Amino acid sequence: MYAIVDIETTGGHASANGITDIAIVLHDGEKVYHQFQSLINPQQPIPIYIQALTGINNDMVKEAPTFAEAAQEIYNLLQEKIFIAHNVNFDYSFVRYHLAAAGFNLDSKKLCTVRLSRKILPGYPSYSLGKLCHHLGIGNDSRHRAMGDAFATSTLFSMLLKNDLEGHIQASLLQKSKEQLLPPHLPKTIMDQLPKNPGVYYFHDQKGKVIYVGKAKNIKKRVNSHFTGNNPNKQRQNFLRDIYNITWQICGTELMALILEASEIKKLWPEHNRALKRFDHAFALYQFEDQNGYLRLAIGKKKKYNKPIYTFGLMLEGYELLRKLMVDFNLCPKLCFVQKNDECCNGINDGYCFGACEGKELCEAYNLRVTKAIEHLRVTMPTFLIYDKGREADEQSLILMEEGQFYGMGYVKEAINNTDVEVLKGLLTPIVGNDYIKNLIYQFANSNPEKLIAVNC
Repeated sequence: MYAIVDIETTGGHASANGITDIAIVLHDGEKVYHQFQSLINPQQPIPIYIQALTGINNDMVKEAPTFAEAAQEIYNLLQEKIFIAHNVNFDYSFVRYHLAAAGFNLDSKKLCTVRLSRKILPGYPSYSLGKLCHHLGIGNDSRHRAMGDAFATSTLFSMLLKNDLEGHIQASLLQKSKEQLLPPHLPKTIMDQLPKNPGVYYFHDQKGKVIYVGKAKNIKKRVNSHFTGNNPNKQRQNFLRDIYNITWQICGTELMALILEASEIKKLWPEHNRALKRFDHAFALYQFEDQNGYLRLAIGKKKKYNKPIYTFGLMLEGYELLRKLMVDFNLCPKLCFVQKNDECCNGINDGYCFGACEGKELCEAYNLRVTKAIEHLRVTMPTFLIYDKGREADEQSLILMEEGQFYGMGYVKEAINNTDVEVLKGLLTPIVGNDYIKNLIYQFANSNPEKLIAVNC
């Protein structure tokens, strides 16, 4: 037995919105044998644009039952039925959420007439309910009202049953199929092609634009995990609705997948990625020359178009490093903006500043020590290669860090017998790095020293 459902709501996600209209059409596989429809008081105002779309206004639902009051009858109609809707995960998430709030646990098998129509009736330019019904000659005098759309969906479902010569409906109901968990516009054939390798995957919208980038140890398993459960929140509902295609890049290791993911998110700026968009070190060490010819070191906020000498997650880290450089290389705390008052220079009092701040030391002598301090930082930033497994058995992966900065990565078929940095660069694809990528590599290097190779600069 099938229950064909349509609802009208106050918004796009169940956790913050109510149902205003619900219709349930019961179908025995041959014909409709029962219909139910009711306006529902959502206990919240109906937005103006929803009123314009559905024709349901606040006055119409004022005397209608709340969902909790209608829940028992709705549950009785739906239990032990196969739940069918056009974009079933949307309707099911709303009904299941509000039934749960009323104390009823709905756990139904589902069928999506969008997905089934694409398989059984291929070739139409659009599979939205209105346009598909128009192409198929299915009448609907009450578009965007629950009973009008539910009855049109039941007619469409009857047509699908009649034309399902390859058994798509029964295949979709098999427990191992899990097809009804998928986004309505994503073909199952794409899911079947997903590899089980480490790598990066991309979700695309209807126009092919990348809307999400993720990484995985096992691409197939990770992508499937996005579509399990019935989370009713707005972010998830919009996310599932927008997915039309998936592409991927296989990587040799999880570290390479992490690096590629971070790089692609920064490059593509996908709508549904959030965490890695925000991560970057906020402070940096800069050098500039003042009007008197003295080289100055300063800690400041990291700026997009200024190249820093060094970067930090916290300003405190920057000042700790700068104070050490001041003592080790006899640099002035005033010229380094560590001491900002008009009192006598602390460096002169402590014996490590030679008076550059008072003009007692020529800028040429002072600048030489600043240059040595910067060179010391660069020398202490390591240059090394991470050598690990590749995408295939006869392949190795390479990641190059040059003077503490990420250069790029790639794959080779033969063992590395030349550690000259310029030769290695010719084997790799340069990738724009950031502090997140640099930290990933350092963490891996500290935990896996056996996979590091020293490189000649």
